Amino acid sequence: MNDEMNTPMVPEPEPAGFSSWFSTWMDAVTKPSEQTYARIASSSNAKVSTAFLWVFIGSLVNAFVGSLMQGPMMEQFMQQLGVEGLPAGATSPTLLSVVCGAPIGAVVGVVFFAAFTGVVQWVARLLGGTGTFEQLAYVFAAITVPFTLISSVFTLFAAVPYVGACFGLLGLALALYAIYLELMAVKAVNQIGWGQAAGALFLPGIVIFCCIAAVVAGLVSFFIPVIQETIPQIN
Repeated sequence: MNDEMNTPMVPEPEPAGFSSWFSTWMDAVTKPSEQTYARIASSSNAKVSTAFLWVFIGSLVNAFVGSLMQGPMMEQFMQQLGVEGLPAGATSPTLLSVVCGAPIGAVVGVVFFAAFTGVVQWVARLLGGTGTFEQLAYVFAAITVPFTLISSVFTLFAAVPYVGACFGLLGLALALYAIYLELMAVKAVNQIGWGQAAGALFLPGIVIFCCIAAVVAGLVSFFIPVIQETIPQIN
């Protein structure tokens, strides 16, 4: 009897699978607190492979929906530019582009997620953080994936006049909320102050945003004249 009482209690492993994933996602977005994120980061399921898998699934769904909505959104863009007379289905994606493009987009999403998380964690460590890349990646994924799936739903309404604008504003509000949750996650995982967490999260983001904005601006300035010269030939 005494031997049984003296036997150390071994904690039961946490359940894995989609039910556990969904529970973690819901806790991350509906019960935000430093305690919640510290608990998620210290979970036995907190693995970088799981985080990357979550991001891949979310990015895959988002890329697939975005590919399907590419045609209607492109038609709206052309109408805003005053371009008319395009052949029917000229802007619609092909089945091959959807099937092949979505996985490629998902892989790119995972790469960007890993790079951004790595830079944020590196800066957080420079500012006195005690967390690890694996912990932050797991918590970040638990926060971003639900919002990615929600944004995929909003994309379906993007091509609807007026309705799409309403969902766009709602999407902006959710994006700001997600940024706040990520800020809290950096603070909780690394056990640092709000100022250090803000520096770790926003400084890399500002640098990456400026680089992306420069690339996008260059592509737009290059392709708009090409489109304007090509459209009369098509007509």
